[in-house]
Amino acid sequence: MQERALVSVVTPSFNSGSFLEETLRSVLAQDYPRIEYIVMDGGSSDGTLEILERHRDRLCFESRPDRGTADAVNRGFGLSKGSILAWLSADDTYLPGAVSAAVTAFAENPDAGVVYGDGLWVDAAGKLIGPYPTRPFERELLGRECFLCQPAVFLRRSVYERVGGLDPGLESCYDWDLWMRIARLYPMVRIEQCLATSRMHPGNKTLGRRRMVYSEACRILRKHYQYVPFQWTYDYARFLIQRRDGFSVPFQPSVPGYLLSLILGIRFNARHLPRFLREWVAAANLGRPSA
Repeated sequence: MQERALVSVVTPSFNSGSFLEETLRSVLAQDYPRIEYIVMDGGSSDGTLEILERHRDRLCFESRPDRGTADAVNRGFGLSKGSILAWLSADDTYLPGAVSAAVTAFAENPDAGVVYGDGLWVDAAGKLIGPYPTRPFERELLGRECFLCQPAVFLRRSVYERVGGLDPGLESCYDWDLWMRIARLYPMVRIEQCLATSRMHPGNKTLGRRRMVYSEACRILRKHYQYVPFQWTYDYARFLIQRRDGFSVPFQPSVPGYLLSLILGIRFNARHLPRFLREWVAAANLGRPSA
């Protein structure tokens, strides 16, 4: 009988003690029998180490300064031995059966470089916000939106190593950047099952550092697709004007934002200006700035 694949899960953490216990338990309670669990802590001072010590018999951990989340995940994968890899941030959780579903999906799709399931957005208290907007895989669509919920993603080690791992120079969009690089070379298969929760709260980078998120998103879109779509320039412009995150406090339609999006679009898309102008004009015809 063929031995089941070893799955290596890495949790990067830094002063996330208020969420960490729930995250750890969600991994340790999985029904899949071969999970290697590694926590890479960035030198927390909030009681994280005491939490990790309580689970020392079922996971490995180290605590020392790092260069950010991408660096911590890369180092964690470097210490691991599994043929299937995943990372779960210290404020996210797996749902029951997530790892088993991923392993089964890889067995059924031997050419897949990545398998990913659906996810749920929850708030700081764990209350449901709504479903993550996951979609069936389409490489070109990946150049317009990140439709993979990161904690619900699993990848083959060989794929991760071939594309060079996460870019430690990115602070927020390192997952989207990785998906873009993998998508050039391998199929990415969606699992029709909810696998994880993604916690949205002001303390995480996604909501707490929105300017950095927009800046990095535009940078990787230019790098991989040579184009930043209108919606990204419009949302970036509205963030700069309205100073809201666009998630917990939605953006409002904005004529000034629409005009600023033209400046940003020209800046980002100098090589594809006619394409951007067509999108920009089409948005006006749809009434977006004043809807």
